[in-house]
Parts: sequence; structure tokens; C-alpha cells
Amino acid sequence: MHIPASVSQELEIVKFSDALEEEQTASHCYDSKKWLYVPCRYSEYRYILGTKGQNPLICIGINPSTAEPDNLDNTLKSVERIAAFNGYDSFIMFNVYSQRATKPDDMDPLLNPVMHSENMQAFRYILSLYSQGHKPAIWAAWGTIIEKRPYLKSCVRDMVEIGREFGAEWYTAGLRSKAKGHPHHPLYLKADSVTEPFLDIFDYLDRF
Repeated sequence: MHIPASVSQELEIVKFSDALEEEQTASHCYDSKKWLYVPCRYSEYRYILGTKGQNPLICIGINPSTAEPDNLDNTLKSVERIAAFNGYDSFIMFNVYSQRATKPDDMDPLLNPVMHSENMQAFRYILSLYSQGHKPAIWAAWGTIIEKRPYLKSCVRDMVEIGREFGAEWYTAGLRSKAKGHPHHPLYLKADSVTEPFLDIFDYLDRF
């Protein structure tokens, strides 16, 4: 079971552009025509994990855990099912913070600005993957875990602003939390859950 070996500030963070180039040119133990996986090997952080297509559903969690191509955890299996049910030809799992941690309580106590900056480069990249005629579809799915660290809210704000540049549309699935309106986590959603527009995302970020 993965537990961070250290705070991410002690790691040498590979730039997203370099990790993407390796993913596109190196040989892999998984089907690179099907999977998008950056970095393309297991590490202390993960920028992207998903399948390739023309119209993916981008699911946003808080932080990655142990999932890899052909070895999805239950959360990712749920994401894959719900994306297919809602008519998307692929899915991408992205995260507010890219540090792998089996438990969110093990995430960095303080934001690593270098890792966050590279994560936002990865976010821009996946938004650019949409074919003409499709607006990026982003499924907010971080649950109440967003309250685990104060910096996570500002990370989401950065993502919302980047999304505006690409004309992205935000969605939720399942009931939102009563107290603060946090979007539902995918793990316990039914496979036929319908995504619904997250029209008040700006107000939501101002409220909590």
C-alpha cells in the first residue's frame, strides 16, 4: 500500500512536458494506444491517468492513489462506468493535487508550488485534447475531502480559471453535501448516475 515516502518538497519533480514526451516515445508495459498515463511509471505523484478518445469526461478528484493502467481501483472503475453511461468515449482521471497518497491525511501539509504548477500544465494539456465541436467536460468529484488541506480550494480556483480559457463546462453527479455543497465522490455512485451542470461553481468556491 502506497504511503508518501516524504513530503513532495523533498522530491525532484519532473516537468509535465518532459513526462509527457517520455509517455509518447517510450515503450510501455500497457497498451499506449488505449491508455494515457503521465508519468508513465509508478512514482510519488501522478498527473494523468485515463483512456484515449475524442470526447473524454475529465473527472477531478483530490489526489491520486495507487491506480495504474489495467489496474484501476474501485473509484476509477466507477468513473469509467459513469463516463460510458453518459455517452463519453473515454475518461481522464485528474486531481486537484498530484501527490499520490493512499490516505488524503498523508498529503503535504503545505502546498508544493512546483508540483502544482506542473499539474496545471497537465490540466491545460488534457483540455486541449478535445476535438473540434466538443467543449471540455469536467466532472467535479472531490467530495468533502477538499477540506483536508487549506490550499486545495485555491488549486480548484486555478483550474476553474484555466477551464474558462477553454470554454469548459463543469458537471457533478449524485447529491451534493448539504452543509457546503461539495460535489459527490464517485466511489459509491451507481453506474447509471447522470452528470448534471455545476452552474454555481463560482458561488460554491466563495461559500466554503
